[in-house]
Amino acid sequence: MKTNTCNCLGYDIFSDNLRSLPINSNEKALINTINQYSYCIAEEDREFKEALTHSDVLLPDGVGIVAAAKFLKGTAIKKITGADLHEHLLKNLNDTGGTAFYLGSCEKTLSQIKQRLAKEYPAIKAHFFSPPYKKEFSEEESNAMIQQVNEIKPDVLFVGMTAPKQEKWSYHYKEMLNAKYICSIGAVFDFYAGTVKRPGKLWINMGLEWLGRLIQEPKRLYKRYLIYGPVFLYKLVQQKVHPSSSPITKQTWDMAA
Repeated sequence: MKTNTCNCLGYDIFSDNLRSLPINSNEKALINTINQYSYCIAEEDREFKEALTHSDVLLPDGVGIVAAAKFLKGTAIKKITGADLHEHLLKNLNDTGGTAFYLGSCEKTLSQIKQRLAKEYPAIKAHFFSPPYKKEFSEEESNAMIQQVNEIKPDVLFVGMTAPKQEKWSYHYKEMLNAKYICSIGAVFDFYAGTVKRPGKLWINMGLEWLGRLIQEPKRLYKRYLIYGPVFLYKLVQQKVHPSSSPITKQTWDMAA
């Protein structure tokens, strides 16, 4: 899939508008997001980094990534969250009477998503499957999930298993999944279901959505923002001072394969 990107921090990061995504294309696409936290985790997790590097579309889901593109490359890009992607795809699916499959989360959350979809996007044919809640899936469990998806052949597969498990799983099984778009969107399942409240537009427009989330869930998110935030800043300065020490890119992975 050809899109406008900014090569930054070793990733080809989407730098266009969501309207440029060819929704009606028959080409399969793996869509992930990257923020300062996932970048830092990927630096420590080779499998996660490979999954992100091989995204067909990698959205800049965080002010840190937007700032990095400007600081390192002088390129202005716009923050695009998983929630933005979700809303954009739902509108298109509703207009075309398309099919969506939600893979992940618990039955309660999926039930609330189903109810909201029926009200807001009644033309969408939606399907759901809640996998076992565990750190890793067995091959049998993964095959069962793939079978559920492939029986439907959705236009869009939304995967919500928390990062980095969802990105690794989607990348590993991409070629076995019969879906046009495979989107790892994690917390969006809870945001849309209403089980977790997303910070309001004021926080988002000010570039402080991360702070709003930290205030709401300090125990769960303090490490993401208060510890990995400074780590990310250090890595940015390191890249600026030593640009020759280039991070691993998709081309590097392919050459090593």
